[in-house]
Amino acid sequence: MSSLSTHVLDTALGRPATGVPVRLYRDDVELASGVTDADGRIAELAPTLARGTYRLWFDVAAYNEQSFFPEVSVTFTVADERHYHVPLLLSPFAFSTYRGS
Repeated sequence: MSSLSTHVLDTALGRPATGVPVRLYRDDVELASGVTDADGRIAELAPTLARGTYRLWFDVAAYNEQSFFPEVSVTFTVADERHYHVPLLLSPFAFSTYRGS
């Protein structure tokens, strides 16, 4: 089985995004949820994940009501057994993500 963590950074302010609610879905079923800590992290959102396609949903509006993107959804595939880390970089009018380590 694989595991999952995430990290949200506010690139406009140059600091972690604290207090961002995050939910993990497979199909339309919510599997896990959490809120980013003072370092912008959720260290163990899902301790075990089977192979398949998942979606992380970030409630950006809860962190910054002024954000152009009130929510961000990131769909990814778990293809093998390892730790998966999905960072999200936020700014007022953009976001990006990548396969972290």
